Amino acid sequence: MTSRTGSGWLFGLLLATFVIGTDDFIIAGILPTIAAHFQVTEAAAGQLVTAFSITYAVAAPIMAVATARLPRKVLITGGLAVFALINFLTALAPNYPVLMTLRVLAALVAATVSPAAFAIAGSLASPERIGRAIGTVAAGLTVSLVLGVPIGSWLGGRFGWQATFLAVGAFTCLVVVITSLTLPRIPSMPVAGVRARLALLRRPAVLLCVVGTTIGACAGLMTYTYIAPIMHDLTGAGSAAVPVFIVVMGVSGALGTVLGGRLTDRWGVDRTLLASFGGVLLATAGLAVAGRVTGGDAPVWVAGVLLVLWGLSAWGNNPPMTSRILHLAGAAATEAVALNTSALYVGVGLAGAIGGGALSRSGGSGVLLAGAVIGLITIVVMAIAVSRYPTRAQPLDLDASVKVIASAHAHGAGDEDR
Repeated sequence: MTSRTGSGWLFGLLLATFVIGTDDFIIAGILPTIAAHFQVTEAAAGQLVTAFSITYAVAAPIMAVATARLPRKVLITGGLAVFALINFLTALAPNYPVLMTLRVLAALVAATVSPAAFAIAGSLASPERIGRAIGTVAAGLTVSLVLGVPIGSWLGGRFGWQATFLAVGAFTCLVVVITSLTLPRIPSMPVAGVRARLALLRRPAVLLCVVGTTIGACAGLMTYTYIAPIMHDLTGAGSAAVPVFIVVMGVSGALGTVLGGRLTDRWGVDRTLLASFGGVLLATAGLAVAGRVTGGDAPVWVAGVLLVLWGLSAWGNNPPMTSRILHLAGAAATEAVALNTSALYVGVGLAGAIGGGALSRSGGSGVLLAGAVIGLITIVVMAIAVSRYPTRAQPLDLDASVKVIASAHAHGAGDEDR
């Protein structure tokens, strides 16, 4: 695949993940106003987040297969246009059931566009810059946490929750224009039947990578999910300090995605991946030790330094993990990224469940201990994975992968399995 770095397409893909991330995370910032407007409890309004996440997790692999034959530029620009329309309609939702339906539809589109954006970044970037390209696209998600969500929350508080979705819809329209102008037409490649592509996803190397993503997300995002009680038990900080901690984690996370991409290109995929998981474990265990040693009176700056390490590492593993699964999956790249994204959402769900149980039994220190144990398991699993199935050093070659899958297709993998 010919490199097209410097043409502006990468910036367009970053903006695509930015609007998707903002739309995904924004509900938390306007939850009270939505609950009040529709006269439902905040717990009920919170199910909008649950519905979005579950839909995304289930739909991502399915939509990747269903849209495999669509030209990539059409998929990105058309998907974003539909995404904008859904956000405009959301602002006009007359009741809670309609709002819930629209959130499910938004998740379907997000689950289609986001994995495709990562796969496109991996295929369009020059071989020595694949990690950086994927890291840049991933940065759109973390930047949405520290920029898109606060702005959207402010708009919702000032002008009503509808203004938030109108703003997301309007900005998405701008992204449609930018991607239309900058994203090149990717040459069409042979596409084998569904069964042949799914055969690649059933490879042990791919499945082990997906398992690593699930438990890695569970270990890392447990700290983020329960940051308020963790910081209270660790430093005695009240709820007013929580936004500061979240900003620290978000900013360092955004930097981490960029750093993770650069290190992927410099150190290699597998080495960077293990280092990032090691950083998460070190940060989580460090927080637990700090809390135990100080008896819950740890200096805020110590917690801040460890949270920076957490952000750099937890979000820094996205570029090497995505690069790894792209290499392992070959022609099923988009489907593999979608499956890996689903694994991420499953990990987030497990983090909430396991962390909640640990919190109820042992407080914030219990959450950190659980996260550290699962983080250690993650490193063991991924060490085995990279040892048995090392990522090849050669550049990602989707054209060669297509020949492999076409050969499998010709030897009985199935014709048109749709």
